[in-house]
Amino acid sequence: MTTLDRIKELCKNRGISVKRLEEELEIPNNTIYQWKRISPSLDKIQKVADYFNVSIDYLLGRTNSKDLPENTIHTIAAHHDDYEWTEEELEEIEEFKRFVAMRREARKQKGE
Repeated sequence: MTTLDRIKELCKNRGISVKRLEEELEIPNNTIYQWKRISPSLDKIQKVADYFNVSIDYLLGRTNSKDLPENTIHTIAAHHDDYEWTEEELEEIEEFKRFVAMRREARKQKGE
């Protein structure tokens, strides 16, 4: 199932169209349909994931679990015991991890 397929399914379950989702999230028209051919930008896929309360990994097809992982931020912190991270800093680290993972997936799809 593609990212677009997953989003269409989530929209259907919510009783809205993809166009309506784009309007609500202030994403340009037909952007989500372009994700069938190109990788979504991190900010836009994050908006969709947040809207549906699912993980980016679910939207990208890396997992079939819609649930957000618990304690992800604290797991990262465990690898940096020698430094006191604020919740905001840990969230930034987590966002960067998602960005790097998306770039890796995009390169893999391009055959790099």
